[in-house]
Amino acid sequence: MLLKKAVGYELQKEKPNTSEDFFNRSVVSYIEDGVEKEFSVLYVRYFDEVFSEFLPYEKDPLFTVHGRDVSFKDTVALVSLLAVPNNKNKKRVYINEKNELTSLYANIDSQVIKDIFTAIEEKGEYRWNGTVKLSV
Repeated sequence: MLLKKAVGYELQKEKPNTSEDFFNRSVVSYIEDGVEKEFSVLYVRYFDEVFSEFLPYEKDPLFTVHGRDVSFKDTVALVSLLAVPNNKNKKRVYINEKNELTSLYANIDSQVIKDIFTAIEEKGEYRWNGTVKLSV
């Protein structure tokens, strides 16, 4: 799998009676078997306030790579894709339980995530073969 881009953003209200402003979307773009794909995670924005409870980072942005600030919301879809291989068969998932999000990050080495973002910024891609040990 060739990882190409990982970004996150806050949803904005389109109509006054909707609840989009309570959610964030994280998106990862990748190429697998020659096919470009996109996987997204919609999650409750509150998780941006409590990520330090399950990650070794105290504040957002988590880190900076070549002038790009990488925030928690940029990592969610990427981590979800890597932690749950079956997500390659999906286009999107919704996470509204903190323990579900926590479990995704439980076996992910934060240095691997930083390395992926570094490669994407430097080379425009990161080749993930699935054999890199994720757990710390």
